[in-house]
Amino acid sequence: MISFVWAEDNQHQIGYQGHLPWHLPADLAHFKEKTMGKTMVMGKNNFLSLPFVLPKRKHLVLTHDEALIEKFQNNSQVDFVTSMKQLREYLSAHKEEQIAVIGGVSVFEGLKDIVDCLEKTEIDGIFKADTTMPAIDYSAFKLIKRETFTADENNPYDYSFLTYLRK
Repeated sequence: MISFVWAEDNQHQIGYQGHLPWHLPADLAHFKEKTMGKTMVMGKNNFLSLPFVLPKRKHLVLTHDEALIEKFQNNSQVDFVTSMKQLREYLSAHKEEQIAVIGGVSVFEGLKDIVDCLEKTEIDGIFKADTTMPAIDYSAFKLIKRETFTADENNPYDYSFLTYLRK
């Protein structure tokens, strides 16, 4: 199953200068829960924005950057594909695996026709951002779960976790 896992604000913004525009510990924990033990698919910039190779997850990175590929060639947690075609072939060959696509925009855009599940965090706010989530045809999905939370001492914004499955 292929899932998209992301957080967005009220204007569908998802990033600023290669990082999240907000700090929301509950969403980071949710991200960890939704990706743990899975293969995470991401573009080069998303990979570079991670603080380190995340434990107990395979990182499949779409890039042409030979130096980056060489740098991680001996890391069993990190694999690379160099084209969307190669990425789609990988996903087709691993249909039984749990795959978590975590961005960026070009990866979401390139796979939105084959995603099975959407794991979206909606953050109630508008943030300074330079990256917008690609449009998704929600009519092709059914909302199966929504959890809404109010801001607290650890999480400064109201937020919701939504799960959609393809119809």
